[in-house]
Amino acid sequence: MKQSEFDVIVVGSGITGGWAAKEFCEKGFNTLVIERGRNVEHRGPEYTDMLAPWQIENRDLIPESFSEEGRYPHILGKGYLRNSTKQFFTDEKEHPISYPEDKPFMWVRGYQLGGRSLTWGRQVLRWSKKDFESNAKDGHGVPWPIGYDDLAPWYDYVESFIGVSANKDGLDAVPDGVFQKPWEMSAPEKHIASNLAKHYDDRRLIVGRAANLTEPTQEQLELGRGPCQARSYCKKGCSFGGYFSSLSATLPAAKRTGKLTLVTDSIVATVDYDEQSGKASGVTVIDAHTKEKRSYKARVVFLCASALGSIQILLNSKSKSFPNGIANSSGTVGRYIMDHYTGVIADGEVPGFEDKYNYGRRPIATYIPNYRHEQHPGTDFIRGYGYQATATQRKNTGTTAKRVGIGAEVKAQARQPAPWRFLALMYGEMLPYYDNVASLHPTKTDQWGIPLLHIDATIKENERKQIRQATKDIKEMLEIGGCTDINLRVVPETEHIKIGDRIHEMGGACMGDDPNTSVLNKWAQAHDVQNLFVTDGACMSSCATQNPSLTYMAITARSANYAAKLLESGEL
Repeated sequence: MKQSEFDVIVVGSGITGGWAAKEFCEKGFNTLVIERGRNVEHRGPEYTDMLAPWQIENRDLIPESFSEEGRYPHILGKGYLRNSTKQFFTDEKEHPISYPEDKPFMWVRGYQLGGRSLTWGRQVLRWSKKDFESNAKDGHGVPWPIGYDDLAPWYDYVESFIGVSANKDGLDAVPDGVFQKPWEMSAPEKHIASNLAKHYDDRRLIVGRAANLTEPTQEQLELGRGPCQARSYCKKGCSFGGYFSSLSATLPAAKRTGKLTLVTDSIVATVDYDEQSGKASGVTVIDAHTKEKRSYKARVVFLCASALGSIQILLNSKSKSFPNGIANSSGTVGRYIMDHYTGVIADGEVPGFEDKYNYGRRPIATYIPNYRHEQHPGTDFIRGYGYQATATQRKNTGTTAKRVGIGAEVKAQARQPAPWRFLALMYGEMLPYYDNVASLHPTKTDQWGIPLLHIDATIKENERKQIRQATKDIKEMLEIGGCTDINLRVVPETEHIKIGDRIHEMGGACMGDDPNTSVLNKWAQAHDVQNLFVTDGACMSSCATQNPSLTYMAITARSANYAAKLLESGEL
């Protein structure tokens, strides 16, 4: 690469990095996107969604040797790693992190072009007004410098581009947006939803809101995207472009402007700081293969390397002015680490629907939004929780290749009615705690000489209280919904709940109005360094209960628009 100076450098090519690239390129700025992982082509050989099950090594099962060798320990625990998807997940043995022995942290990563946008769950839920007001209201964490009204037009903008299949539910907890045709609930889900609506004023079961196309717009078709085929092969890569990813949408949009430069296999070690100008001058990267260093210059730097990835870069970017990491005069870089957590899983049989069958593989589950924004009488905690849920014919009939039998025997089993079961997982809101912190390990480094990130984070008593109430709530809701044979799996009071398990890690460079207590202002712009922005999960001041990616994208688009105006005016 001959060119080393750009208008904008974007670090990371995932959900937010792709959006930053698209916005700056479409506004005419020469933009460099730096990805630490390898290059992956959309519809390229790493996509396995067109392979039949028998064409995949080991019938898609992961070798037992992975556990023996200590590979992918946390992702294996989640149960969805397959031979057909392992190329999109980072091997933790090769890319270790550090945490206290009694508080293991799960950091699921995807080091390739497109990042975790290739494997995300695609549930895109807006935050509510109350979600942005919680910190100021109850005094936990740093008050948000923005509210729902600031993001509403950017939610519209993002949803219009990515494509969101959803129903307009009219709920304050998850405001409606710009939607395509929704996916349909199954008959048992409709039954439960109807029963809940009759009994409760504040609890609703809705179909999830998916970044999967059902009615592609002309803009989406021009990018080569097509409707979702309901195959549920999403983590294998989607050759149809049916779901939103950086590879299917934002990076192609950026590329067609002629303003995009992509560099892969390049690990950003530091954001470089110019003491004379008081601005970031660019970044220094380490070649993933040769380990040689090189630098790139730019007028603006956007960190979109994932919450923890950006924190690691900020802390490692030391200078005379910032001996504890760039933009860290407040001392809060790495503070307020958060994630959603699951404290209870419940399931129950839904009787009376044995004549109904699953048709297709809907790419999204159902959802019960948070109904505990306000502290209810008799509760002793703040904030709340929602539930990700779905109804399936859980007792398989022999057609899944996981039971003994072939031929007529299997066909006979397949004709037998199967009972439906409804499964619900609690998604709790973790408070932003100052002492939940990510820091650089004092002695351990990775293979490129960069200090390992040490993460010390745990849920506390408020979250334990949420679990106790959520357990009572979901049992009651399943009963009201019409379920029988209800099972509850509750995390024991003394058991550590791994932060990061929901893959929604947030915080570490929170937004706020006060430079003494926060890292970023209302534009996700560093208080200390005018031309440095952080718009991934690190910028979040609280975590609410909804999946956060839609909010990341809205914040990124909004911040990029603001930064572009500063570039045009010559202020940056």
